Parts: sequence; C-alpha cells; structure tokens
Amino acid sequence: MRNRFTFQPRLFCFWLAYFILARLLFLGYHADHLSALPAGTVPRLLWYGLRLDASAAAYLCLLPFLIFMFGSLAGPQFPLERLVRFPTAVAGVVVSFLVISDLELYRAWGFRLDATPLQYLNTPSEMLASAGSAPWAVLLALFAGLLIVGWLLYNKGVGRLPPLPAGFGRGRALLVSLLYSLLLIVPLRGGVQQIPVNQSDVYFSPQPFANHAALNVAWNVVNALVQQGTTTNPYQYMADTTAHRLTRQLYPTAMQDSGATLLRVKRPNVLFIILESFTSKLVGSMGGERGVTPTLDSLQSSSVLFTNIYAAGDRSQKGLVSLLSGYPNQPNTSIIKYPRKTEQLPQLNRSLKAAGYSSHYYYGGELAFANMKSYLVAGGYDQITERTDFRAKEQNSKWGAHDHILFRRVLADLTTQRQPFFVTAFTLSSHEPFEVPMPTRFKGPSEADQFRNSIYYSDHALGQFLRQARQQPWWDNTLVVLVADHGHALPGNSPNHDPAKFRIPLLLTGGALLPAARGRIVPELGSQTDVAATLLAQLHLPAAGYTFSRNLLQPGTKPFAFYCFTDGFGLVTPQSTVSYDNAARQIISKSDSVTTAQLRLGQAYQQATFEDFLHR
Repeated sequence: MRNRFTFQPRLFCFWLAYFILARLLFLGYHADHLSALPAGTVPRLLWYGLRLDASAAAYLCLLPFLIFMFGSLAGPQFPLERLVRFPTAVAGVVVSFLVISDLELYRAWGFRLDATPLQYLNTPSEMLASAGSAPWAVLLALFAGLLIVGWLLYNKGVGRLPPLPAGFGRGRALLVSLLYSLLLIVPLRGGVQQIPVNQSDVYFSPQPFANHAALNVAWNVVNALVQQGTTTNPYQYMADTTAHRLTRQLYPTAMQDSGATLLRVKRPNVLFIILESFTSKLVGSMGGERGVTPTLDSLQSSSVLFTNIYAAGDRSQKGLVSLLSGYPNQPNTSIIKYPRKTEQLPQLNRSLKAAGYSSHYYYGGELAFANMKSYLVAGGYDQITERTDFRAKEQNSKWGAHDHILFRRVLADLTTQRQPFFVTAFTLSSHEPFEVPMPTRFKGPSEADQFRNSIYYSDHALGQFLRQARQQPWWDNTLVVLVADHGHALPGNSPNHDPAKFRIPLLLTGGALLPAARGRIVPELGSQTDVAATLLAQLHLPAAGYTFSRNLLQPGTKPFAFYCFTDGFGLVTPQSTVSYDNAARQIISKSDSVTTAQLRLGQAYQQATFEDFLHR
C-alpha cells in the first residue's frame, strides 16, 4: 500500500508529467515546425520547459495541499480524498481545454495562448466565426483523449489516499502536510534565485518556435491575466530620457509643408475604406501574386499608390486605432481595451468634424467585438451602422453582412449624406473562415486558396461599388482611401515576426485627385500610423495631436516602419530590417546590414510608445 505521506509529492509529479505530455502533444500537432530546428533542440526545450511546468504544477497543487493540511487535522470523518480530487478534476478539465485551444490558436496567430481571447468573450458568435476553419472533430477528439490519459495518469500515479498509519497523530500529520506545502515555494518561484521565473527563463534558442514550445500554456495564460493591469513598463531598455530623445528624432518638430498637393478641391469628401487582411503578398501592383486583386491592380493608373507601407500590428482592432488615431500598437495588449485611454487619443473623425464634416461608420459585423464600439463612439461619429442594422436575410456571413451587402448600404446612404463627409467602411468577408458568396476562383483545397478566394471576392465587391460610385454626383469631390487593417501569414505561412506579414496596400483614389497625381507611385517607407497625418496634411488641417504620425509626402521625414507582434517588435528602415524578441531579449532575424544603433532605435521606440500607453 502506498504511503499516505507521499500523496502530496505524487500529486505534484502528476501535474509535472501531465505538462510534459501536453508539450509533446504541442510538438506533434506542429510537427511541420520541427524540421527547421537544429538537432538536439527538442530535448533542450523539454528541459528548459520544466521550470515553468514545475511552477504551474505548484500553483495547481496549492488548493489541494491546503485541503490536505486541514483534512489531516480534522480526522478520519473528513471527506479528504473527495475534496482533494474535486479541484484537481476541475483544474484538469480547464487546463486540458487551454492546451487544446492553444494548439489551433498557435497555428492561426503564431503565439501561445495568453489573455488575448478574453478581448472577444463578449462577442462569442464572432469568436466562433473566427475559428470557423479549425478542425473541430480533431480538436474534440484530442480534448477527450487528453482527459482520458490524464485520468489514467492520475489513478496510476496518485491513486487512492491511504489512511493515517496507526499511532500517527493528527498533529504530526499536519506538520508533514505543512512541510510539503512550504516546499511548493521553490517550484512556484522557479528556483531559489532572487527574481521569480518568467518567460525569458525558458527562452534558450534563436528559433522562436523552440522558445514558444518551451512555454507552459496554463502558466502563460495566468501570467498574462496578472500582467494586464500592470503600471510598469516591461520594455525598459535604457533611460527614459534616452528612449524619448531617440524616438522624437523620427518625427519632424514642426510641419515644414504638406509636401506634394494631390487634391484639386480644398474640402473633399473622404471615403475611408479599411480592407480586412489585405496583404501585399496578394496585390499584383505591389509585386504580389497576380489575379487575386484585379480591382486594386486596375486602380494603379488612376491612383496614388504607396508601395512600402507596413501595418503596426496583427489584429483588426489594433489596425483600427493605428489608422484612425495614428497610434502605435502594444505587443501584449491593445489600447482599445481601455476606453479611458482611447478617449484621450486623437481621431480623424473628430479632426474632420471640427472642419465641418458629417460622418458615418459602417461595419457588417458586431462592433462590440474587441471593444471597437467604445472607441468609435469616443470618436464622435454622427451615425454608426453595424450588424444589428442589417436585415436578418442580409447577414449571410458568420461574421454578419458580407462585403457586397455592406457596400450596397454605403452607396444607398451616400445619396443623402451631407457633404463634405467622412465615411468609414470596414470590410469583413476576407476574415477567417474565408467563406464567400461567389463561385470558387481558386480551386485548391488549402487554406491559402480559401484565403485567396475571400480576398478575390472582397476585391470584386469593392470593384462593383467603385464602378457605381463613379456615376454619383458626389464622386468628383471625393477622395477614397483604401488601406488594409493588417497583413496575413498566408500565403506562405510567414512567421509571426516576418516583415512580409505586415506589408499592406495603401491607395488614394477618387474624383478629388488632381489629374497630375493619378498614376503616381510613392515608394517612401512608412507605417499605418502615418496615414492620419498624411491625410490631414492634404486637407490642410492640423495634425499636432497625432504625435506618432508622419506626413509621408513631407520632404525630409525619416523613413521607417515599426510593427508589434506578441512579445516582440520589428523595425524596418530603407537599409535593413530587424525583428526582436522582448521576452528572450534577443534578435529573431535581421538583415546583414543591421547595426547596433538600429536595434537600439527599435528598443527605444518600443519603450517610449509603451510608456505613452501607460500614461494615457
């Protein structure tokens, strides 16, 4: 019979074995990444991962150990075994759910599960739509299998609770239980070092996937929840004064001039169309695949095309803030989650409203998703049209109304919109699960082909809208801004840090453009955050409040683009590109010509912009 006083260590070892099993499952699910790892990496990541596994196991043992202490003192009538098994079983179900969810989310997002999905809990239908392409049958089978294996592992390794040995008093039993509980402090902290364990302690490889695989998903989720309310800057690379000095050097201190004049009217209507997931990889006029975006490609001769623009982040809500407020993204959170902060941000709509513009915002989905509505309401739009404003039969997408429905509504409403107007429309059909209401254009079975089909459909709907818009009386006085909210890993499965994932199209078109401006290509390097200042300069409106936005057409500006991904950043300059892992404190990838000064500039920008976020 097992000794009663090995029950607590056996429970700890059960969780440790469970987490090793979960890591092996993660590696098996993402086996395609293993071929890129150097020989011997897998044993190393298993070894490094043990520290966070032990920390997570210790946290999960806290409540059962406390119950065990109380039960040892209470006597044999106390239902100790049942009360210890219950929280362990609940934890097993919750942790198994996190482990299985993480498998597919990592494939889609390129980072381990953290607090990000909590941003979408108030819009469960949109969450399910986003995960529509997930292999649900496989995931459910893995979830059931993990629960069964965990149950067998518990019964084999932990088993039943033996009674107290004869002559062993309750006081001595309590003392032994207390000793085991106190010993949990060591794995909780990840050792006896001064600073408790964190992600950087398990980051050991120059390969991001190896470091990600070494993370413990349960520990990562809880840590992200705790860090959400942080008031300290985790990206402290240098003195704040140095970081701010280096960052401000990237922006002109005063507007010298607006640069090239592109417009033939002083106060044109502005139709601002945000295209979901339109990556430059699929835009032929930007060097991408031909035939996927014929509408955008055909506009090149009648538009101003910016060919070197990068998204500031990788999520729709982050792109929205970057475009409309000219504000940088944050690696592990988003300012849009904090209405008190977003109320202090400048917004294009407020700037144009002060100049006499009317406004309307259109989206075929639910604006409660990721807290976008509070941000838009703070922006002061006169009207907001979202999913609930479309008839039920028009909501033919899992997200809501498909793009041709959205554009049809916009076109009808613009006949009565007071001019000058600022109208923003955000498409959605090219979002996962990539289901669109038209015949399949790209017939391959891969997810990349499904993505191509969705982009082709949205581009087609845009083309139909623009053809009809050109016949409207308001067209000649209208500037159309076409820009993506973010890029995409597809096609090609670009790594999370890859600059190719962030390069996006930006076009200015419409009847308000000067004939001489049509067909112009602007190769200057810039960011999504620069759209606001560039637009305001063309309208001769002040942009002083947009402190992280530059006029891309102003002579003498310093060309650069900064983008964020989970726990990392990228900095692109005309000479070179570097991506950096904030957790591991190491370079992920770089061009041969990257200098220490460029890396330091990226660190300064990360530090200074996050400091600004904290103090909003």
